[in-house]
Amino acid sequence: MSGVIDRPITRDYSNGHIRFSVFIEMTDDQFNTLDEKITALIALCAAMKQENQLLRAGQHNWQTERQQLLENNRQAKVRLESVLSRLRSMEQSPSA
Repeated sequence: MSGVIDRPITRDYSNGHIRFSVFIEMTDDQFNTLDEKITALIALCAAMKQENQLLRAGQHNWQTERQQLLENNRQAKVRLESVLSRLRSMEQSPSA
């Protein structure tokens, strides 16, 4: 059976940027439950950070692709306008 721990428990948690200590009087079971939850939370934060990095990389890729598509569209428009201009000038020139 778990008893109340008669002295404060200190446990350091760290995932690079977050560092804190827990100073609480609690039962062994309560402490173990809290410890598991904090460890799970740190793991979740790390997973979310990795997912965020992947999403940002994906965003960069589609933004780059969008810029390339816009440039291709602009070039196609310039070529089409040139062709239309030549066709108009051919229509307006007297037939030989």
